[in-house]
Amino acid sequence: MSFQVSPGVRVREVDLTNVVPAVSSSIAAYAGAFSWGPMGIPTQVTSENDLAEIFGTPNTTNNVHYFTAAAFLQYGNDLRVIRAFTGGTNAVASGSAVLIGNRNSYDNSFSAGQGSVGPWAAKYPGTLGNSLRVEVCSSTGFAGWAYATQFDGAPGTSATATKLGVTGALDELHIVVIDEDGAWTGTANTVLETFAFVSQAGDAKNADGSSNFYKDVVNSSSEYVWWMDHDTGLTDAGALLSAQASSKVYDGDGGTAIASSLTGGTLDDTPTAGEIQSAFDVVEDASTFDVNILIAPPLDAALTGSGSACVAIANDLIAICESRKDAVCVISPPTSFTVNPGANSSVTLVGGGTAATTRPALVKAFADYLTSSSYGIMDSTSVVVYDKYNDVFIDIPGNGHVAGLLANTDNVADAWFSPAGFNRGQLLGVAKVNFNPKQAERDTLYKARVNPIVAFPGEGTVLFGDKTLLSRPSAFDRINVRRLFIVLEKAISTAAKFQLFEFNDEFTRAQFRNLVEPFLREVQGRRGITDFKVICDETNNTSNVIDTNKFVADIFIQPARSINFITLNFVATRTGVDFSEIAGT
Repeated sequence: MSFQVSPGVRVREVDLTNVVPAVSSSIAAYAGAFSWGPMGIPTQVTSENDLAEIFGTPNTTNNVHYFTAAAFLQYGNDLRVIRAFTGGTNAVASGSAVLIGNRNSYDNSFSAGQGSVGPWAAKYPGTLGNSLRVEVCSSTGFAGWAYATQFDGAPGTSATATKLGVTGALDELHIVVIDEDGAWTGTANTVLETFAFVSQAGDAKNADGSSNFYKDVVNSSSEYVWWMDHDTGLTDAGALLSAQASSKVYDGDGGTAIASSLTGGTLDDTPTAGEIQSAFDVVEDASTFDVNILIAPPLDAALTGSGSACVAIANDLIAICESRKDAVCVISPPTSFTVNPGANSSVTLVGGGTAATTRPALVKAFADYLTSSSYGIMDSTSVVVYDKYNDVFIDIPGNGHVAGLLANTDNVADAWFSPAGFNRGQLLGVAKVNFNPKQAERDTLYKARVNPIVAFPGEGTVLFGDKTLLSRPSAFDRINVRRLFIVLEKAISTAAKFQLFEFNDEFTRAQFRNLVEPFLREVQGRRGITDFKVICDETNNTSNVIDTNKFVADIFIQPARSINFITLNFVATRTGVDFSEIAGT
């Protein structure tokens, strides 16, 4: 505002309406093996139907990965799935198969075409691509085309060509993608998707200015195929002004549609420990991907090659969460420890020796190797679920369900409530618990930072513990406290960004206190904390602090604690006894 020279009124606004924003705490991420879908890129999935549509229905090799992810989706509706890069290949129309894992891979290596693979390639690696067939039809072949009924009329001259005054260009095409042998739909020759009235000309446009060039349309919209290299009958026509009938680039291949069946797609369902870690590393940067729960993949020899690799994956996830400071990872012991413990007699203990071939000893041995951290959560067992796609019962780690309990707690209560017990800790869709610990075994596991999953007859299957993997005594050794501070720290730090580049004076400090204190009172009212205090004044913002361009706020929190132990004292008395005398009241 300029200085006033003569008397007058100037209006200045000061916005004090900012509030601490709400933050999500129930977005999960999972990396593993799938039959289809983009590789190496977090993709949002909101339901199991969504999971099947994007990443394909499971086979008998990757179904454990699929149902670990699906377990979470019984409770939460925001899962970011990362398909691990493996050695699989995309099906192609001819020649040698290639590996195109995602859009970035295509744009970097294949967008200019790949002459050795023919006109089309499957969108993603996997054997499902071998069921695809692509048919392209021009005006000359339309009348006798088997799929003519899928379209409103024959392809002809595009609107762009007409607008430019080009007559008889006949540059339009119809394209269909077909489930040739029924692997996708169960019915052979079912149409999966269509592209109508697309142009052969690279400069063709729709009315809204978007490209109508068939390559661009297919690459941006198809869920099944990429455009690769086409012969001279299917290349860019160039400028439409020169695309006269006599020189159009596609003549219908002699009056019939051109059909391309894809083959050569392969599927690798056994990602290595390194491939799993690389997939999870994508979400390490908290500023890039908003996730709050990491779900460890099934940890077993089939995936990792050795027990040490299992430990490496689990500790890598813990390290990612500690780096982010806004997420927890949920881990289950190697499945074989709870399904076939006798086969794991050579497990080396921390400090030497080998584990007994019992489930509690093996589970504890695994937990002992995990990093002490409040950002890690471990359960006790694998569980049995029904694979409806392959009509079998399978063993999956329990952590997909436990991660789901965290998300469900956010939905029915708040992140600072414990996700355990009979109110919020009930597991859904579990046919059997492979290791159902007795009380003495639960005592051993709980001391080892392991949360037992217990099947109580007639009462359901329940997560019966709320510890983190932190080994030292601390408030942060409980899940609810760790998640409380994740919510508080993320919300308040987000709000604090608006203090950057302001003056460190009493006005700014008061503004910050007036921002944070109502938020903390709200959390207190919702039972997350018992008391708090915010100090942001001249006592911690001294002249030295101000002169170094810093701003300091001390926020003291007394977190609410969950009940882990209940003592009920029943006292029998004689008739006529005054209870107040006995009780001391």
